[in-house]
Amino acid sequence: MASLREFLNRLEEEGNPEDLCHVTEPVDPADFEVTAVLQHLENAGRYPAVWFDRPKNLWGQPSAFSLVSNLFASRERCALALGLERKDKNLPLSLEYARREERMIPPTVIAPAEAPVKQVIRRGEEADLRIFPIVRHHEMDPAPYVDMTPFMKDPDSGSYNGAFLRMMYKGPRRLGLHMSPRHNWQIARKYEERGMPTPVVVVVGHHPAFYLGCLNVSPFGVDDYHKVGAIMGESVRLVPSETWGEAIMVPADAEIVIEGQILPGERDVEGPFGEFPGTYGPQRVRWVVEVTAITHRRDAIYQDVFVGHRGNWIMGAIPKEGSIYNRIKGVIPTVKGVHLPLSGVGRFHCYISIDKKVDGESKQAAFIAMGECDFIKHVIVVDGDVDPFNEEQVWWSVATRVQADQDVDVIKNVKGNTLDPSQTDDIMTAKMIIDATKPVRRPFAARIRVPDRVMQRIDLAQVGLTGPRSKQTAPASAE
Repeated sequence: MASLREFLNRLEEEGNPEDLCHVTEPVDPADFEVTAVLQHLENAGRYPAVWFDRPKNLWGQPSAFSLVSNLFASRERCALALGLERKDKNLPLSLEYARREERMIPPTVIAPAEAPVKQVIRRGEEADLRIFPIVRHHEMDPAPYVDMTPFMKDPDSGSYNGAFLRMMYKGPRRLGLHMSPRHNWQIARKYEERGMPTPVVVVVGHHPAFYLGCLNVSPFGVDDYHKVGAIMGESVRLVPSETWGEAIMVPADAEIVIEGQILPGERDVEGPFGEFPGTYGPQRVRWVVEVTAITHRRDAIYQDVFVGHRGNWIMGAIPKEGSIYNRIKGVIPTVKGVHLPLSGVGRFHCYISIDKKVDGESKQAAFIAMGECDFIKHVIVVDGDVDPFNEEQVWWSVATRVQADQDVDVIKNVKGNTLDPSQTDDIMTAKMIIDATKPVRRPFAARIRVPDRVMQRIDLAQVGLTGPRSKQTAPASAE
């Protein structure tokens, strides 16, 4: 069964220090020492997954749990997580996600005795968050944060929804929870309107494909356990929770599950928090989670995301690329690829490549993308001869195929993302479409190229390609 340790063991066996490295000395996650290591690596242009062997817990003592972070900081590792080759890190990865996203694989229920996550069970006062090496990420964060995936169950449809949400440590059995007005927010609102607590299960550690599945962009009411199984390529094994039994199911192969409930009508101060745009989300009054139970493997690995950095951007981009591709393809079959680049923090910029057959298709594709994902602010649509994963080519297309007065559209008063620091309104934003495609109905300058027949004939390995010659061995010039 797919698990975090199975994936880490694969990286361990491959032995590439750019994919996985260990920190063997003690570090204090609550005093920024984990993120300081990751920031030093980032400053050096390195993005390995980092396994901290000896982190401290919130008592400042050696933790019983090791800690792993930065797992998603390369598209190559994300490709491996979906069973692809490293070379498939761009378009093939997005297209594979798009293919899997169209399916559903129902979960499988197993007995608690067979579930690794049930090896240790802590209830009531024993369910103390201080046992964990919870990370304080950035300078203005007021406390350590759990930044993994809470799952909630819709009280009407019975479908589960998982999402990456930030949870501020507020006490041994208390978390502050921030939610934007999306699926989990809608579920919690339903419970609260009925005066009921909202059951929450936080999955802290699982196979990376599990978390890529959690980030699918599906309509409200689609069961995420089914969708996550489709992305993983295997059924998610579930087991009854400790708090609610079979009424709320939890992933059996997780490293750690924190069970709790959102208290109806109760709010507390939460934030500020260093968020995905690389800026701080403001302090607000937000929901409160009361922890009821904790279950984990005996040698559990605590997992964290270095939010606001490369891994956070990549893991958010890949599922959206697949989902947007599928939606556009339903209307414009000639779509070639979709990319949410690092330059737009994997959310705000979207590059779409299409083989345009009719003028107007490019804007239609852009509207579909913005309707599918409200994060997106700026869409650039390019022709099929431009690689959307090559930012230099995308902007070459803007430079050579765009007249601003004809090909740029600004759409005002659109719903945006509350964490966008550029918004002057808490909800409303402006969005931009750049049509960098060639017109269909009039001639346009052709792109230069070396003939394909010669490109196929010439092999660099067979033309005597060498490095620079020294002065002594250079051939004598002809007189």
